[in-house]
Amino acid sequence: MTVAADERLAHVGLARRLLIRPELGAVVGLVVVFAFFASQSPVFRSPEGIANWLDPAATLGIMAVAVALLMIGGEFDLSAGVLTGTSGLILVTLATRFGFDVWLAMLAGLVVALGIGFANGMIVTRTRLPSFIVTLGTFLMLQGVNLGVTKAITGTVQVSGLRRASGFEGASAVFAGTIQIGGTSFRVAILWWILVTVVATWVLMRSKAGNWIFAVGGNEQAARAVGVPAARTKIALFMTTAVAAWLVGSILALRYTSVQANIGIGQEFIYIIAAVIGGCLLTGGYGSAIGAAIGAVIFGMADKGIVFLGWDADWFKFFLGAMLLLATLANRLVRRYAEEVKH
Repeated sequence: MTVAADERLAHVGLARRLLIRPELGAVVGLVVVFAFFASQSPVFRSPEGIANWLDPAATLGIMAVAVALLMIGGEFDLSAGVLTGTSGLILVTLATRFGFDVWLAMLAGLVVALGIGFANGMIVTRTRLPSFIVTLGTFLMLQGVNLGVTKAITGTVQVSGLRRASGFEGASAVFAGTIQIGGTSFRVAILWWILVTVVATWVLMRSKAGNWIFAVGGNEQAARAVGVPAARTKIALFMTTAVAAWLVGSILALRYTSVQANIGIGQEFIYIIAAVIGGCLLTGGYGSAIGAAIGAVIFGMADKGIVFLGWDADWFKFFLGAMLLLATLANRLVRRYAEEVKH
C-alpha cells in the first residue's frame, strides 16, 4: 500500500510555499490594518501605543491559538469564553472566602477546567453529537453555575478582595505583572501568549500529535483507518482549550483582583473569529497557530486604534464582521490554490 507523504513536509518552491500558507491572508490584513492606524495616529505607533494594543491581543491570542488547534481538529468549543470566568471565579472565591493560598486556588481552578474539557471531549467522541451542541450545553450550565454560586456565596454577582490573599504578590508577578522594554511597560501576558503560540506551532508542524490533529480534522474516518487515535486526540484538544481558558481567567483575575460572574460570555465567538481570520477553516483540517495569533493582533490593533482615532466604538463591530467575511473568502481561495498545488 502506498502511503501519502505528509503535505506539511512536501517540497515546493518558496513562492508557492508562502502562497499556500493558511496565515497568508492574516499577514496581509495585519500589514494593512497597522499601516492605516499608524498613519492616522502617532500614539498608535509609539512604544506606549504598541504596548496598549498588544495587551488585549495577548489574552485573546492565548485563547485563539487553543481554539485554532481545536478547529483544525474539526471541533468547536462554545464554552471556552464562559470557562475563563469560571476559572477566575474559582480562584478568587477560594482565595478570599475559604482562605486558600492563591497558588493552591489556581491549581484547583486548573483541575476543574481540565475536568470540564475532558467531559466535553468524552461526550463529543462517545455520543457523536456535534461539538457545537455539546459545548453550547456546557456554556449554559457554566453560565448558570457562575451566577448561582456567586450570588449564593457573596449575595452579589461579583467576588473581590484577591489582593489581600496569601500568595497574591508572587502569582500576580508571574501572570499579571509587567516587564520593562526600552522604558515602556509591557504586560507579562504577552510572554505567555508567545510561549503558547510557539508550543502550539511546534506541535502542529513538528510532532506526531500535529499529524493526528490535521488528520482527524480533515477526515476522521480515514484517520481512524490508518491508526490515528481520533477520540484521544479530540479529548486532548478540548482539554487544551480548557487549560487556555484557565490561564486567561487566572491572568484577568490576578490583574483586576475581582471577577464578575458574567465575565467571558460572548467571547467564544471572538476566539473563533480570530482563528478564522488567521486561516482556520470551519470544516477543519486546515489552519495554523501563528495565523490565530496574528488574528488576535489584528483585533487588538483595531480595538485600540479606533479609540486612538476618537471614533465611535460601535465601528469595532463593523470591523469584526468585515474582517470575518474577507478572511473566509481569502481562506477559501488559498485552500483552493493549495489543493491545485498538491495535485
